[in-house]
Parts: sequence; structure tokens; C-alpha cells
Amino acid sequence: MTLDDLRVFVAVCEAENLSSVARALGRTQPAISQHVRRLEREIGLTLLERRPRGVVPTPAGRILYQATLDGLASLDAALDRLGELRSGAGGTVQVTTGGVTVRHFMADAITAFRDRHPGATLAFQAAHSTRRCVQILRAGRADLAWITFGGPLPGVEQRPVIELPWVLVVHRDDPLAARDAIHPEDLAGIRHIAHPESSTSRLRLEEDFVRLGVRPAAPAGVADWDTAVLLAELGVGHAVLPALPRLALSPDAPVRAVPVPGLTPITVGWAARQWRALSPLATEFADTVAAALHP
Repeated sequence: MTLDDLRVFVAVCEAENLSSVARALGRTQPAISQHVRRLEREIGLTLLERRPRGVVPTPAGRILYQATLDGLASLDAALDRLGELRSGAGGTVQVTTGGVTVRHFMADAITAFRDRHPGATLAFQAAHSTRRCVQILRAGRADLAWITFGGPLPGVEQRPVIELPWVLVVHRDDPLAARDAIHPEDLAGIRHIAHPESSTSRLRLEEDFVRLGVRPAAPAGVADWDTAVLLAELGVGHAVLPALPRLALSPDAPVRAVPVPGLTPITVGWAARQWRALSPLATEFADTVAAALHP
């Protein structure tokens, strides 16, 4: 049993497909299978169940997968810190999140962190959904993930940072712009600018629409949060968005943000494989972002 065996096994469990792992690692499928067979021989149990469209871990495989994730997280963090000591570098914090969230949630914290640690590197890896962020995190390619919370995530520890109510962003000339609040019956008639299909925020919003008995017309478009604001400014449609920290609009802005109290607020925050395995720099950056959002 080698570290390479375990890393390949984790990749197979997450992809549920031997061929895709082989392509990703630049190896052959028989070579990937050999890593799994070696683990099965040493452990004496079947770890993967073969299915027509791929593989899934057996109960024994799930136990080994979870234990391996925890162990690799600690080992990778230690190796990163040892490498920084060897090179004399200031250290690197790797973060995965959506592109627009950096501006809305982290801009002030990044400035404060860089002032304190000018030799440190903040490396951001863009991902367009919470699911993708978690995949990157589990694979060990990020220390921290900024995500929208939607329930337990096996192998990942979550720390909520801020709860966001929903607002309707509309052009200032729209009749809804004069409202103090938007009610469920108002939502049925909007030209809705939908969130990307893979996003947790879209799922949460659609669940609320069902709960409220709201059926908006076909989406006027699909866009990330910032692009949705721009489309609302252009009069293309209405954007139902979380009340983002940097969404504060001046009185002369071309759009208005009207509260939608009937929708369930969403929670966003940090996820890590193991908080105790994070480097001091990564922990400090996570704390700095949280502090900046709660002045």
C-alpha cells in the first residue's frame, strides 16, 4: 500500500469512473485498476463495486475513502508547510470560490491580509458551483473553499460566516422599484434572470419558489450575480439575488434592490478538509474574511 495507491483510490471514489481518472492522471485504465487491486489484496476486502456506467465504493471502500481523505489532508498540509520552511517563502493560501464572490466577500480582507503578510501568496482557483469547490477541496488542490451552505458534506468541515436575505434587483423605472418589499405574488410576474444551473443558490431559490407556489415565466436569461445586476440595469429582466455586501446602491443608481422577505435567507462561509490541519496563514485568512464581514 503506497500513498499513490491511496490518492488514486480517492480519485476513483470521487469520479466513480476508472477511465476518467486514467485520463486525468495521464495513465492507462489497467494501471488505475492495479492500484485498486493492490489495496484490495492487502486489506482483504472488495473496495469498489463495478457497475455498467462506472464504479461506486462498497461499505468497506467508503470507510477507507473517508479515512484516506482525513489522512491525506493532514499530510498535504504538513508537506506544504515543510516546503515553505525549506524555501524560506512567505507561504501560500489556496482558495477556491466563484469569481464574483471574491469581490463581494473578500476584497477588504485581501487588502488587510496582504498588508500584514506582504510575502504571502493568495492563490485563487475559480469554480462556478459549490459542488465544484468541494471537489477541488477534497482533491487537495485548495486549503479553503468559500461556498453556499446546503447541508452536510462528507469529509468536509464547514464554518458559516454570514447569512444573506434575498432582494429583487430591478431597473429604477420598473413599477416594482417603488415597493418597500416584494411579495410572493409579485414574483409570479417577473422576467426572471436565472442563476447558473449548477449553483446552490439557484437550487435554494427554486425550492423556495415551489414552497411559495410561485411559478415565474421562462427565464429572461442565465447569469452570475454581477452579470444579473448588469442585465437588470439594461432592463432585460429582474434579478433575484442575495443581499451581497457590496451591492449597496446609491440613490442615483440605475437599479434598485428591494427586499424579498418571503424567501429563505442563504448562508455562505468557509469549508476545509480539516480545520486543525490548516496552516496558520490559511486560518488567519479565513478569520480575516469573517471579521471584515462582521465589522
